[in-house]
Order: sequence, then structure tokens, then C-alpha cells
Amino acid sequence: MLELLHDGRAKIAVVGLGYVGLPLAVAFSRHFSVIGYDSDEEKIADCRAGKDPMGELAAEEGAAERIDFTADAARLRMASFIVVAVPTPIKGDKTPNLKPLKKATRVIGRHLQPGSIVVYESTVYPGVTEDICCTILERESGMRRGEFKIGYSPERINPGDKVHRLENIVKIVSGMDEETLETIAGVYGTVVETLHRAPSIRVAEAAKVAENAQRDINIAFMNELALVFHRMDIDTSAVADAMDTKWNALGFRPGLVGGHCIGVDPYYFIYQAQNLGYYSPLISTGRRINDDMSGFVAHAVVRELVRAKIDLAKARVHLFGMAFKENCPDTRNSRAADVYRILQEYDLTLAAVDPEVDAAAFRVEYGFSLESLHDVQEADALVFLVAHEAFARLSWEELRAMCRADGPHLLVDVKGMYSREEAEREGFCYWRL
Repeated sequence: MLELLHDGRAKIAVVGLGYVGLPLAVAFSRHFSVIGYDSDEEKIADCRAGKDPMGELAAEEGAAERIDFTADAARLRMASFIVVAVPTPIKGDKTPNLKPLKKATRVIGRHLQPGSIVVYESTVYPGVTEDICCTILERESGMRRGEFKIGYSPERINPGDKVHRLENIVKIVSGMDEETLETIAGVYGTVVETLHRAPSIRVAEAAKVAENAQRDINIAFMNELALVFHRMDIDTSAVADAMDTKWNALGFRPGLVGGHCIGVDPYYFIYQAQNLGYYSPLISTGRRINDDMSGFVAHAVVRELVRAKIDLAKARVHLFGMAFKENCPDTRNSRAADVYRILQEYDLTLAAVDPEVDAAAFRVEYGFSLESLHDVQEADALVFLVAHEAFARLSWEELRAMCRADGPHLLVDVKGMYSREEAEREGFCYWRL
């Protein structure tokens, strides 16, 4: 198959053109004939016009023209190698929501051709690819596994990260048999520098949920330290700086944990562990701690307003950063939006700012508006929830110009972008997580 793909006699299809699928389609299109499929016709129209939230198409001349973008599922029958990159969110009860994955798999199955390979990138708990997805493919296609092949290669896209790109991260690949694994490795090896061949699909699935649960737990540990150190009147960032001088320091910092990966994937592990009769106390507790940090930060803002003798009834509070992480327009599972909603309960005059985020789409999703960074004025409190580069570049003169001319001013710096000493020297009451 690899030879057929390289000479254009076979095609690759990427199903799901979001933050994972679109960069993958762009990368594959440099070497292969690529179909980009998404059921969202508006997204397809944008892609054809070279528009996407992360600027993947605009960043590379000709990328939009190289890819055959379509919302017509029947076009998938033209592909021999199909990559599935649809979201795997959670439900309101924190259990896995596999509906998007199952829907995409049904669509693929109806158009699947004998000899094709289907590779899943969506994050799942171990067993989903073989026990659920493959079964759906069999039912919809009328074929048995073996007449088509399956594999799993967990996505590791890091939106907003200019250093760790698709091309230079280590890509885990796995397949249902050795031949399939080598074909999958050959395809991905064309676009990424380093591969890790997992011994089974289940190992590859487990690695993804485990690596994100590990990160979640480490951040939860730092968040718990912050909760206690604030009671001790100790600066957590200063403690972390001292900790990081040790040779085996991990370098984690406290913060708000949202997004589509770290704040979601541990629940997939917890769910399957409970299905097998095991309650996962460590991972469950880490999730609870991180989920509770929005409330801690919001209440800290109110407490620091009172401490600065700023009248809550008249306070104008501007929140900076509604994306789930820095330098990224993605607002899924935004903990910053949670902070905003909690502060609404105090009847403060609130405004939210995020130059990275699509303001119209954000209002539809969260129900409140974003204002321009340049429109911030007469503020009593500047609350920086996300460390966008656009915020880190602000000078003290620019920060002061955003505030009322008279009275105390509060600067809340969740990620520690600014120096406490400089902030206090500039006349701000300063707090960081």
C-alpha cells in the first residue's frame, strides 16, 4: 500500500478536521493525495478558502489547494488509508462520550473498501479501537476484520506550541498485526521524525490516557501545594523556583487545567477502571483538585479586592484569557470561563478579553462577550488567567493605562507572568497562584 500511496494511486483520508486532523491532513498532503472529510459543511467551506482557527492553511502556501476537502462521505470510498481524528469528550456525568467516534466509524464503515487500513487517533480507554470501533466497521461494511485492517496512533498535537510540532514529536504507532503496523509506520514516518512502535493497540491506547493522567496529577500536586501555601502566606512560585534547582525536578506549576486533553482524558481511565471493579483514588482526587481551582481563583480575586479596599459594588474587573491555554484560540472546557461565571455571582462589573479567540464563536458557546484588549480602561482589577504572549508583552505603562487614574489597583497573575517586586513598585496590589 505504501508504494501506491507514494505514487498517487491510493489516497489517504483524514476524518475530522479540527485541531488534530487538519494539521495532519496538511502534513500528509506534502507527500500523498489527501481527502479531508468533515461533516461540518461550514468548516469545509472555510478550509477550501484557506481559513482555520490555528492558521495551519494560511501558514503554508498551496496547502488548501492540495487537499480535497469534502463533506460528502461517499468520497471516503476512494481512500485506502483512513485516519480518524474526531473529538472524544465527556458527558455531564464525567463519563466518556463516544458518540462522535461511533458516528464517524459508522460513516467510514459504510464506504470502507477491502484491504483498507483505518487508524484511530482519538483518545480512548484501552479496548475501544478493537472492541467497539472495529465491531462497528464490521457491521457497517459487511466485512470481517482482516479483510480490512485497523491501527491506533494517539494524537499528541499541542495547539499553540511552536516548538513541539507534529513533525518533531515522537509518534506512537500500533497495528492489529505486524504487516499493518509496518504500513502505518511507513505512512507516519513520511511526515514525522521519530516513531515508537507499540506492541499492541491496547498499549498505545493506554499510553495516551496514562501520559495525560500523569500530567494532570502532577499539576494537581502543585495546585494542592498552592492551596496550603496560601494559608501559610508563602509564595508558591518562589517555592517552585527553589524546587526546580534540584537535578530531577519536574518543573510543574500550579494553574487552571482545561481543554480537550488533560482535563478530560483521566476520566476515560477512571471510567474503565471502575468497569473492572477498581476505584482509582489518586487520579480521581487529582481531577477533583484541578476542577476546583476555578473556584479558588475566583474567590481569591474577591478576597484580594476586599484586602485592597476596593468597593465590590463599584469594582470593574477585567479578565484576560478565555482560551484553555496560552497562545491558542481553543476554548473547549475553559476554566477561565468558569472563573468569570463564579465572579458573576458577586455582582461585579466584569469584562473578558482574549485576542486569540474568535469573539463571535465564544459568545455562542459561553453566552458572554469578549472586548478588545485596546478597549480596556478604568479597571480596578486586571486578572490574567492565561499567559498569552500578547499579555506578557504589555508594559507597566500599558497596564497602568488600563486602570482608573485614582485608587488602588489589583493585579492577579495566575501564571506568574510578571514580577511581584516590579508590580508592587508600580503601585499594584499583586496576587499569583
